Order: sequence, then C-alpha cells, then structure tokens
Amino acid sequence: MTDRKYADICIVGGAGHVGLPMALSFASAGSRVQIYDINEETLATIAAGKMPFVDDGADEYLRHALDNDRLTLTSDPADITPTGVLVITIGTPVDEFLNPSHGEVKSAIDTLLPYITDEHLIVLRSTLYPGTTDWLHRYLEDCGRKTRVSFCPERSVQGRAIKELAELPQIVSGTSAAAITEAKQFFMPVVPEIVELPPLEAEFVKLFDNSYRYIEFAIANQFFMVADQAGADYSKVHFGMTYGYDRARHMPRPGFTAGPCLFKDTMQIAAFARNQFSLGNSAMLVNEGLVLYVIEKIAAKFDLANVTVGLLGMAFKAESDDIRASLSYKMKKHLMMRAKNVLTTDPYVLNDPALSPLDGVIEQSDVLVVCAPHSDYRGMDVKGKPVFDVWNHITKPISADVTKGMA
Repeated sequence: MTDRKYADICIVGGAGHVGLPMALSFASAGSRVQIYDINEETLATIAAGKMPFVDDGADEYLRHALDNDRLTLTSDPADITPTGVLVITIGTPVDEFLNPSHGEVKSAIDTLLPYITDEHLIVLRSTLYPGTTDWLHRYLEDCGRKTRVSFCPERSVQGRAIKELAELPQIVSGTSAAAITEAKQFFMPVVPEIVELPPLEAEFVKLFDNSYRYIEFAIANQFFMVADQAGADYSKVHFGMTYGYDRARHMPRPGFTAGPCLFKDTMQIAAFARNQFSLGNSAMLVNEGLVLYVIEKIAAKFDLANVTVGLLGMAFKAESDDIRASLSYKMKKHLMMRAKNVLTTDPYVLNDPALSPLDGVIEQSDVLVVCAPHSDYRGMDVKGKPVFDVWNHITKPISADVTKGMA
C-alpha cells in the first residue's frame, strides 16, 4: 500500500455513492487516492476488492486501484493527507420539517478542522444549500486557515457515476482565483470539459438540475393519474404524444419518483425561496401521492384487510441496490396498516433482511405491485395474480397501430 500521508487526493465520505466512483476514476488516471470514511464495515468490503453498491464497471476499476497500490483506506481523520486535494462528499440534507440541515456540513468540517492545512484545496462535491461555499470560505478564514475552497458538483446518474464523470462537463467554482485554477487542474485528467461558474451559480446548477427532473417526473405522474381516472390507457397516450413528435420525445413515463437527491434538492430550493417554490411543492405532492393513489386503486378492487400484497422492487429505481428514500418503503408502511400482510422482494438489495425470494412472494401474494421496474421482472410469469404496474413494465403493451402514409 502507498503511504496514505502522501496521497494526492483524500475523499471524505469516500466509501459512498459519490466518493467511491470518484476515487476509482482518479486512481485509474494515475492519482494516489485516499478514502476517509467512518464506516469501517464498508471500508473492509472495499479493501477486500468488493464494491459495496452497484456502479457500472466499478468492480474492474476497484481491482485495478488495489492491485496498483493507488487506493488507501482509513477511518481515522488523523491519517488524512496534509497536502493535495481534500474532497468532501457530505452535502446539505433536509430535516423532518423539509428544511435544510446546515449542521451536517459544519459538523463534518469541525471534525476535519485539526487536520485541514493551508496546503489543501477543498473541493465540495455534494448538493449544498445556496451560499454554503462562501460560508465555508469565511468560516475557515475565521479559524485561521488559508485553505482554498471550491464547489464542483457531481451530476451523475446513480449506477453510472464512473462512466459519466468521463462523459459530462464538470462545473467548477471557487471562492478565489487560486481555488478555481487548482480545481480546474485537478479535474482536467478525468473530464472532457470544464465549465467555470461563480459558487452561487454552481450551487444552483446542481439544485436546479435535480429539481427539474423531479418536476418532469411529476408531470408524467400527474398525467397518468388524470388519464387513469378517466379510464384511459396512459401508455397509449404517451405513445401518441412522443411517437415521431420531437418536441415531446423527452416526456418520461410514470413511476415512483424518489431517491436520495431529487426530493431533497427540490425541498432545499423551496426553503431557499421562502416556501414560494410552488412548482416544487406541487411536484412533491404529486410524486409522493402516486403511492397513495395506487393503494386506493387496490383498495377499490380488493378487501385489503384480507389480502396479502407483494411488492416487487424495493430500490428507489431500476437496476439499483440503493433503498435510500425509496417510495417502495412508503408503500410498505401504508399497506402494513391496511393489508393482511405485505411481502417484499428485490434482486439487487442486500441490506434488507425482510426481503423474500421472488418466487415465494408471487406464490404467497394475492396482489402484486411493481415498485421498481427491474429488468428481471420483464415478461415474468405472475401465476395469474393481479398486478398493479404504473410503469407498464411486466408486459410492455403495444401502444397503437401505426400506418405509413403517402408523404
């Protein structure tokens, strides 16, 4: 192993979905990368050459990094390299009242403060409440540090973080010219393009990107519920809207919309805008409400008190093992209050002991609900059980006949 004191990069919280793919990307590009994380169990998994979550191509990157002594791991902040780039992957979460929890970032910085030196460039990587980058610059100055501070958000789709780091333009901002210059030099070996912005604008880029997607999905979900209540097949409506019509080709299909970023970032904008972000608030009601809409559809056809419901897919999206903020668990909680029994299954999730094998869930359930459209479920035999599937995933319907004209 390389001497962790002389790593080029230290990634704080580096064993997670943001930090680990980044660490592996830089290690592949030749950097000596140190991961600091307090989750010792996950560090042990990584040290054994196993990815703790799914990311396309990551297993090979991890083997390469370990085999070439490009990756070191520690749970002790005293081990943090005293020079180079200090990447902090801790962002701003929201609390139970949907307000930003600023204390998370400050607590992380206070833990690191004895080990932060003037030789560091700090790169903030996760979503931040607007103004946090400038706040950190002032806070470090008040603590007697001359550390450069930069905000360079990740914007990758989960599960494709390594691939998209090499494909997407990287937003770079900093609280000084030196911070911007160093951040650009840092990212240059692993990204195709760099877009330089002031810190506040960079923070908005990250928040607005996620909120825009959240609102897009809300439109699709609202359209689905309107059409469904009218007795229309929304899959046919969607086909008619998008087939050969370029202006609507990006219209998403309906489905449970959640995860660790979209909801949280939309609520941060709402809080920043003094709760005047009505589009974001409405999107939250629609996306969160789709779960309750499906439950009421089931209740309208079955006596829930005498029904066992099987939930297919507990991750927050397809082909993912991440259950953070998954609406599948919201559905489970509500159904447990009303149904005779609730069974759950997922081929990717490994950290939920309540999961059962798929065949058993199908066999024992009276009703099935597709919560995450994993490819494993496409075309499967449901043994004649009724299925509630807003995704139209198990059996993709033929949406409409198309006849060629003379033009």
